[in-house]
Amino acid sequence: MKTILLVCSAGMSTSLLVTKMEAAAKDAGVECKIFALPFSDAPRVLEEVDCILLGPQVRFQKGAIEKMAAGRKAGAIPVDVIDMRDYGTMNGKAVFDKAMSLLG
Repeated sequence: MKTILLVCSAGMSTSLLVTKMEAAAKDAGVECKIFALPFSDAPRVLEEVDCILLGPQVRFQKGAIEKMAAGRKAGAIPVDVIDMRDYGTMNGKAVFDKAMSLLG
C-alpha cells in the first residue's frame, strides 16, 4: 500500500481533494492512504509516506520539502507541485494519476 501526503497551508480545500483522490484510487483498484497536512506538520510524517504533492499555495516550499525528503532514513521521496488547474477544479483523478506517475 502506498501513502500519499498532500502538503497545504491550512487544509480546508485540500481535504476535499483527498476525498476525490480516494475515490479515484478506489475506481482504479489501488489501495493507498492519502492525507493532507500543513507544511509545518509535514516533517513528522516523512518516514511514513511514499510521495508528497504540494498544493499550489505552498509551491514556494518545494525546495525545503525536497531537502527534508532526501534526508529521510528510508530514502528520498518524490516531491512535486499539484497543477493549479487540477487543484482549482478539485480534479482528484488527475492529481491521483500524477501521484501514481511519481511512484512509478
